[in-house]
Amino acid sequence: MSRIIDGKAISAQVKENVGREVAELKEKGVAVGLAVVIVGDDPASRVYVNSKKKTCGELGISSEEYALPAETTEEELLALVQKLNEKPEVNGILVQLPLPKQIDEKKVIAAISPQKDVDAFHAENVGKIMIGSYQMLPCTPAGCMDLIHSTGIDLTGKHCVVVGRSNIVGKPMAMLLLHENATVTICHSRTRDLKSVCLQADVLVAAVGKEKLITADMVKPGAVVIDVGMNRDANGKLCGDVDFAAVSQVASAITPVPGGVGPMTIATLMRNTVTAAKLQNGLL
Repeated sequence: MSRIIDGKAISAQVKENVGREVAELKEKGVAVGLAVVIVGDDPASRVYVNSKKKTCGELGISSEEYALPAETTEEELLALVQKLNEKPEVNGILVQLPLPKQIDEKKVIAAISPQKDVDAFHAENVGKIMIGSYQMLPCTPAGCMDLIHSTGIDLTGKHCVVVGRSNIVGKPMAMLLLHENATVTICHSRTRDLKSVCLQADVLVAAVGKEKLITADMVKPGAVVIDVGMNRDANGKLCGDVDFAAVSQVASAITPVPGGVGPMTIATLMRNTVTAAKLQNGLL
């Protein structure tokens, strides 16, 4: 049976450190603030936004919510982003995705000041990740790295397989593993013989959003398995991209869903917000 990688416990450690840093910054006269923008009434987005606001409150980070109607135009949203870019008490700007169809997500991401881009989606921040000279990292991949480190594995020379090539998780995840001297393979929907590639993985990261895609016969005995997926099964129960019950009999360590990667994503967002505040106040 695998060791269960407890994302709740590890995220609590991250948040404790963030809370301490927020208090230290306040002593220096620096208040930390996050602005969250939500457009429309997507239920999942609302849950995420509420969770982010709650965590801000717990850690002493001030939060501003801008809840806009679903019919908001691209021009209106871009004008709000520009206003927040210019607002000194806002250190981080987070525009909750997905956005309604009439709004170009790429334009909105490009409009956020790179120093306030706590999601690390702006092209400037993505480029910094590519060259290994970054201040902020996308929240989910950075959280995954914390979970991997918690197992004590030395990634140097290890074969890491990332299933999924999204800009939000798959691609930056591969870069972070590469920066730690792993040999990295990225798989996707057109990969031939996914099973044979996955079986080579010392560390397997599943991030495609497909229920129980990774089965026990696809996992090398003793591998570390990180499940980024957040799906619902036929009974409406939350589940990941990995068949947890079966794979946990093969892997050396595995993240559960829920309680694995999810808590780390929000904790890392808070860490990024503090980093942004330090950057804007010449403390980094």
